Amino acid sequence: MRVTQSMLTNNMLRNLSDSYARMGKYQEQLATGKKISRPSDDPVVAMKGMNYRTQLTEVEQFKRNLGEMHNWMDNSDAALDKATQAMQRVRELTIQSSNDTYSDEQRGNIAKEIAQLKEHIVDIANTKVNNKYIFNGSDTLNPPVNLESNPAVSENQEAVNIEISKGVLLKANINPTNVFSENLFNDLNALQTALEEGGEDALDRMVETVDSHINNIINERADLGARMNRVDLVEDRLAQQEVTATRILSENEDADIEKVITNLKTQESVHRAALGVGARIIQPTLMDFLR
Repeated sequence: MRVTQSMLTNNMLRNLSDSYARMGKYQEQLATGKKISRPSDDPVVAMKGMNYRTQLTEVEQFKRNLGEMHNWMDNSDAALDKATQAMQRVRELTIQSSNDTYSDEQRGNIAKEIAQLKEHIVDIANTKVNNKYIFNGSDTLNPPVNLESNPAVSENQEAVNIEISKGVLLKANINPTNVFSENLFNDLNALQTALEEGGEDALDRMVETVDSHINNIINERADLGARMNRVDLVEDRLAQQEVTATRILSENEDADIEKVITNLKTQESVHRAALGVGARIIQPTLMDFLR
């Protein structure tokens, strides 16, 4: 095959164009820090990157869900702690008032404090977090306790479940009827009446009743604490998953900067050599032969 000057020139230009393209690729990797800038550069890397990003997005969503879970549980635990303190104070007053040495006037003063403690427990039962009532099951828009209504306590026990991991739903709230029940407020009313009317026998029996309500709060708080511990374990696992997914995504997409710089410098040297050879190829002209 006869090789002409035109063929040499075209071949040289094509090789120079390819060299520029390779240099452009390395420069782009250096500027972006990524192996590819478009899916067509490497479809396998692009597909894996999409999967890893989906995994990271899920982990981030579950972390947000865990934040909501902590919000429910931490506020519920704090409220149950205050309810326990209030009921323990009710117990102390009940024991004091059952003493024979207390006068009717003293019991009347204790009855006033019991009334205030009852209102305090109502406030605790109607705790709102982020404009949601956390002790009314899934009905978060209405207060669970209203002593002016009949019944005074809502019976909504439906669980509020939040997805904290792939396919894992965990109950965020407590069972409110185990703590803030109709019986609790009826017994507090009965205690207040016994103090106002002076019934020592009734007061003796009320100590055991108050103890049962305190135990209900403690038991529900223990169940809540067990779920809080599980949330902490899931949170640790999600944090590890996030670290792993981020590392794998980086290994899949991020360019090895040292390697890119080396390749770029090598390609620059090759390109300069190609330009030098090209200059020699296209240098002869007709005028050179007419001298």
